[in-house]
Amino acid sequence: MTDFTPLSFEEVIDRLSPAADTLILFHRNPDADAVGSAFAMKQVLADLGSRAWCVCSDEVPARLRFLTDGEQESVLPVSIPADFEVTRIVSVDTASPAQLGNLYELYKDRIDLMVDHHGMGEPYAHHYIRPDAAATGEIMFDLVKQLATEERVVITDALCTDLYAAISADTGGFRFSNVTSDTHLRAAELLASGIDCAEINHRLFDCKTQEQLRAQAAGISNLHLFADGKIAVVTFPYALKAALGLSDEHLDNLVDVARSLIGVEIAISIRQPKAEGLFRASVRASCDYDVAALCAKFGGGGHKRAAGCTIIAADMDDAMQKITSEIKI
Repeated sequence: MTDFTPLSFEEVIDRLSPAADTLILFHRNPDADAVGSAFAMKQVLADLGSRAWCVCSDEVPARLRFLTDGEQESVLPVSIPADFEVTRIVSVDTASPAQLGNLYELYKDRIDLMVDHHGMGEPYAHHYIRPDAAATGEIMFDLVKQLATEERVVITDALCTDLYAAISADTGGFRFSNVTSDTHLRAAELLASGIDCAEINHRLFDCKTQEQLRAQAAGISNLHLFADGKIAVVTFPYALKAALGLSDEHLDNLVDVARSLIGVEIAISIRQPKAEGLFRASVRASCDYDVAALCAKFGGGGHKRAAGCTIIAADMDDAMQKITSEIKI
């Protein structure tokens, strides 16, 4: 088995500098940090003289397409140009092989570098991981700033939008406990470029489709409480998703339904992507509880207060019982 080693910031730059056709992988069911960081990396590599293509096992949700407009119509593997000779593969914002979905089986022996900020995960390549960063977008900001100082990267409005969206999304609009003074300083520099932060945040947090509202209403109806209301779980089985005509991208924010209830310390959403017995859980903590360690028990990972995993279970009740039985508060 290959020994994957941690890299320094300077070594990351060295590995990205040679011109090469490069795939940029990011996690399935992508959020704005994954999309923004990937497309920021794409511009960085372009400025360094490389062709780059962003790839994910799931399509970018409609609400995040403002980050990809004019760059790529699709991020699925079938969209890779026919003349693209893959000689380097980089992943961003993806803590474990499972989060890559089918991309891991396609490229697992060829990934050259992973850039991530999740403290709990399973490195699958030589890596630069900074758990102190609130978002992978913060790491990308530092990379862009260094290369711009060296006059090797041009800072554009599109690049600043990608980075700001990545940071804002993964901090819940700068409301989460992962926010530091450095997070605000980076955001301030991006705002100084003239980008419209109000519009970006409106798109990230306020714009919902009818399908998302139907999902939220159904989530409220499927809210389960444990531990005297300290644990809240929203369940969304495949049959319900199919009956409402929803897709996985409409279920992104179900965990917020659970965490919005007064008194809840640990919020969980469990959804069933397909009819098979696999269930994806998103977990958030508003107390001093390590949900990354919880999710690691199921092969997942993330941060102390925000993590995710995939649970193998007979049905939704079984999946809910498996994860809640591991929580002691």
